[in-house]
Amino acid sequence: MDGARGHFSRNKNQYFLLALLMLLIAGMSLMAPGKFLTVRNFKNMGFQMAEFGILAIGMSVAIMTGGINLSLVNSAMLSAIAGAFLMRGMNEAGGIPDLVIIASGIAVVMVVSILCGMINGYFVAYVGVASLLVTLGTQTVFNGVSLNITRGSGISGFPELFQRIGAGSVLNIPYTMLIYVAAILAAWYLVERTPWGVSVYMVGGNEKATRFSGINTKAVLMKVYVFSAVMAGVAGVLMVSRYNSARADYGSSYTLQAVAATVLGGTDINGGSGHILGTVTAVCILQVVSSGFNIIGINRNITDVVTGFILVAVLTINYFAARERRHKKA
Repeated sequence: MDGARGHFSRNKNQYFLLALLMLLIAGMSLMAPGKFLTVRNFKNMGFQMAEFGILAIGMSVAIMTGGINLSLVNSAMLSAIAGAFLMRGMNEAGGIPDLVIIASGIAVVMVVSILCGMINGYFVAYVGVASLLVTLGTQTVFNGVSLNITRGSGISGFPELFQRIGAGSVLNIPYTMLIYVAAILAAWYLVERTPWGVSVYMVGGNEKATRFSGINTKAVLMKVYVFSAVMAGVAGVLMVSRYNSARADYGSSYTLQAVAATVLGGTDINGGSGHILGTVTAVCILQVVSSGFNIIGINRNITDVVTGFILVAVLTINYFAARERRHKKA
C-alpha cells in the first residue's frame, strides 16, 4: 500500500494529465458527435501533433536545465530551408535518384540544425550569457537569414517521394507519428536513463554545485542545445514535407505552444525537474483542444489565447505550490 501511495505521489502530475486528456476527449466527442471521435480526425491530429511534439521535446530538455530555447522554431525553418534549396536544385538538375536527393537534403537539414544548436550552446555554456537573451538574439538572426534566402516566398519543387514523409501513412498510422514515437523513445532514454540525462537535472537544480562535484556542466549545456536543435531539425523536415514547401514563417505559433506543453507537462520553469512523457501528454492535450475547436468552428486564433491562459495558469499554480513547499521546509 505504501509503495502504491508513494508511486502515485511521485507521479500524480502524470495521472492528472492523463485524466484531463480523457475528459477533454470525452468533452470534444460530445460537442462534435460523429466528427471528433473518428479515425480521420485522429489521423489528421497525428500529422499535426508530430512536428509540434518533437519541438516540445526539444524545448523541455532546455527548460530542464533552467534555460529556454526561443530560437527553436526559427532554427527548424532555417535548417529546413537550407535542405529545401539543395533538394530543389538537385531535382531540377535531373538524373539524380529521388532517394539520393532526399537523403542529401535531410543531411543538410541536420548539419545546419547542429550548427544552430552549437551557436546557442557556445554562448550559453562557454560565454555565460543567459539563454533567454542568447536565443532571443539567435531567433532574430535565424529568421532574418531565412527571410533573406527565401525573399519572403516559399521554396518548392521537391521529389514527390519527399512529400510522403509528411503526408503518407501505413495502416492508417501517419509516418510522422512513427517518427514522433521514435523521437519520444530516444529522448526518454537519453534524459531518463543515461548519465547525461542525470546531469541535465543536476544542472537545472544547482549548476554551481554540479560543477563543483566534477561534472563538466559546460559540455552538458552544449549537448542540451545541440539536442534541442536536432529535434528542431527533425520537426523542420516534417513541416516542409507536410506543406511540400519551405517558408520562414512556418510553425510561428509553436514556440509559445512548446513552452506551454513543457510547463503543463510538469517541467519546472526554473529547472531541475520534469519528464519527457509529461510533455508528450501535454502535447496531446493541447492538440485535442486545437483540433476540437477547429471542428466545432471556434476561431483558430482563440487556440493561441487558450494556450496563453493555460501557460499563465500553470505557472501561477506552480509558483504558489513552490512557495508553500518553501514555507513548510522553513
